[in-house]
Amino acid sequence: MERPTGEQVMREFVPGSPFAKLLGVSIRALGDGTAELELPFRPELATLADTVHGGAIATLADTAATAAAWCGAEVPENLQGSTVSLTMQYARAARGVDLVARARVTRRSRRLVFLEVTVSGPDGAMVAHGVATYALG
Repeated sequence: MERPTGEQVMREFVPGSPFAKLLGVSIRALGDGTAELELPFRPELATLADTVHGGAIATLADTAATAAAWCGAEVPENLQGSTVSLTMQYARAARGVDLVARARVTRRSRRLVFLEVTVSGPDGAMVAHGVATYALG
């Protein structure tokens, strides 16, 4: 049996992940070391009024980083991985809008993947920026 690609693994993982599913995270695009995921706004994601909770934004960024780390990677026999670190800086409040996270690999080592993630609203203005390290296998 042929081993799946990282993109194939992520096309099953993201929609099947219980927490991502709970938040409504979906894949917009996957490429070689890149991922674009969307988080539609709904009132349950707000921290106050229509301001999207920072934890929901961080989850979107983390899931996008995970997807980008797997896309283009040599898939290990052991389909395990984990976020090693995620650092977020918030630029402005996201108020009642759908969000898009764009993640890209900046460097791969034997097991670790280093990434950059930007989260923006529909107007393209940055809401948050993050850096992540992900471990494959």
